[in-house]
Amino acid sequence: MGVVIPLEESKNKLASVQPLVDLTKADMERVNQLILSKAGSDVQMIPEVANHLISSGGKRLRPMLTLASASMFGYQGNAHVKLATSVEFMHTATLLHDDVVDESDLRRGKSTARMIWGNQASVLVGDFLLGQAFRMMVDVGSLDALDVLSTAASVIAEGEVLQLSVAKNMETTEDDYLSVIRAKTAALFAAASEVGPIVAGTGKAERNALKSYGMNLGLAFQLVDDVLDYGGKAADLGKNVGDDFREGKITLPVILSYRRGTADERAFWKEAIESGDNGDDNLEKALGLIGKYGALNDTIARAVHYGTIASDALAPLPESPWKSALMEVIDFCIDRVS
Repeated sequence: MGVVIPLEESKNKLASVQPLVDLTKADMERVNQLILSKAGSDVQMIPEVANHLISSGGKRLRPMLTLASASMFGYQGNAHVKLATSVEFMHTATLLHDDVVDESDLRRGKSTARMIWGNQASVLVGDFLLGQAFRMMVDVGSLDALDVLSTAASVIAEGEVLQLSVAKNMETTEDDYLSVIRAKTAALFAAASEVGPIVAGTGKAERNALKSYGMNLGLAFQLVDDVLDYGGKAADLGKNVGDDFREGKITLPVILSYRRGTADERAFWKEAIESGDNGDDNLEKALGLIGKYGALNDTIARAVHYGTIASDALAPLPESPWKSALMEVIDFCIDRVS
């Protein structure tokens, strides 16, 4: 869903993901080695497809959340590395499947795997990565961690089906849309953050704090992506501005503009989104209506709201470099629109 900006390219230098990158660097090297190992197969097409997406430039924020949320409680073992790799494989599998469902041509500025190897290979390699993810979860031997991540996998799949049910339907409400992104995007952020304190052996309060942090960070992250598709630059997005519009995707800026518009404006949105009349001229009109009704600013305001909830979730935890880095990630995710 939405767009992906390389995380190092924040326009606001005051908020950065770099503290988290620095703190997790050694463990991320282990994660990257495990990714290469577990993406391997005697079936030649599997590592080709997997490595095409794995090496495409994403910053791997989700596995860093797992590493940080374990290390902030003093964890010293290897389980968090396996779980972080599982999280990244789940994310990669979801991207492979999403590109097929969305019929996407580009991902982070590169041709999608389905454009190179076809839809069938993309789906099946995604399934392979999910299988490898669950094997690593079993290796860790934590039923609680397995429960959290397997539940997330189920919720993500439900979110994908829910998105299909509301696709190109201009009667989709803001609550409907939040349900989609809570399942499709935020659920994995929450699970990635919660399994760290699980393997670190913390109490329920710490688990709940990190789960809430991840869920609300994920909501803020996706809402900012929605804004960037209409207010970003193609060079930053790794795709064309307005691709969500061209694909007929219902995102929050569209929902707000539709509901606030006149009868004629709502008729335009129905024609553009539901009937597929979404060429460049209509994109310009859509951008004008989004601006007219302040939809981007209000979507950012929603993102800030969820970012505040994420910050409040961590507030009671002891001060540490890990906590500070996780806090800064919230500001970074939102500051991408600045």
